Amino acid sequence: MKKTAISLMLAALLPAMHSHAEKGDLVVRLRATNISPNESSDLGKYVNKNVAAGAMSNGAELKVDSNTIPELDISYYWTKNIATELILALGSKHDVSVSKEPGAVVPNQKLGSIDALPPTLTVQWHFNPDQTFDPYVGAGINATFMLDRKLELSQGPLAGTDIKIDRSSFGPALQAGFDVNLQDGWLLNADVKYLWIDTDVKLKTAGGWSKIDSLDVNPWVLSIGVGKRF
Repeated sequence: MKKTAISLMLAALLPAMHSHAEKGDLVVRLRATNISPNESSDLGKYVNKNVAAGAMSNGAELKVDSNTIPELDISYYWTKNIATELILALGSKHDVSVSKEPGAVVPNQKLGSIDALPPTLTVQWHFNPDQTFDPYVGAGINATFMLDRKLELSQGPLAGTDIKIDRSSFGPALQAGFDVNLQDGWLLNADVKYLWIDTDVKLKTAGGWSKIDSLDVNPWVLSIGVGKRF
């Protein structure tokens, strides 16, 4: 009888034991992710310098709106504390607008939207891999590929003039979050990242492409979702 009771107790504990991280584990997560730009723009200063002096107020900026997208990520545990996570977000579309500019040459207006693909690789330290609540911090690199770079002025005397995002971006990434380990390898996850993303924005003129902004997007990336450990 005692042996039977002990066997039943061990069987009941096994799912919980397997839900915690071990070396060689693979975790796949599906998350809803909000990308909220924390942009820094000097649109007015660059336009006045490179296109036409006095064309805009020096405080004019480019604004990039936020977006929520589905995200798939995969983590590999080198030890029970150290994991590498690859974030495979789908392309994220963001509207780009001129802001804080009442002038006539380039007035406030929506310029269009860009489509960015931001895969990110981080190395994480998990503090409590053997517990239900497992917080972690991480750091790594982000590569943001600008898939759709074309924008256009639609208002003012320069209406119809092309604008483009000049290049993709590579920069650091910081991360913090936590897993809630459940039975049978399932887990809940909440995660926040800060990404450094910068690019140049150019306007097509008679003499070629002129730089009109050095745009730092630098988004906060907030995610929540579920995962499965294998």
